[in-house]
Amino acid sequence: QVELVESGGGEVQPGGSLRLSCTASGNWISIINIGWYRQAPGNEREMVALIRGSSSPIYGDSVKGRFTLTRDNAENTVYLQMISAKPEDTGVYYCYGRSRTITYWGLGIQVTVSL
Repeated sequence: QVELVESGGGEVQPGGSLRLSCTASGNWISIINIGWYRQAPGNEREMVALIRGSSSPIYGDSVKGRFTLTRDNAENTVYLQMISAKPEDTGVYYCYGRSRTITYWGLGIQVTVSL
């Protein structure tokens, strides 16, 4: 079993930066795919950034060039660095992890981009 805990959310002004962290407890090494999804009010959950296995991260079209996903195996943590934040980045951000057979989700953390 793996538990994913998000941190680092909050409010940021348009154009600003924020870094989200997702720290895992449990069988971290079993996690093959790891990343972030988000959900804005009235919208479906969408992929923000994802690392599949040992591949380079992939990004949703709306965040390419602004968000960077990194994985630190020594710290059992994955980071999402956000720059040039936009109001449309507002939503609840969920950490996602997938082993060979099980999908894990964090509880989610709010990110609000506003003046």
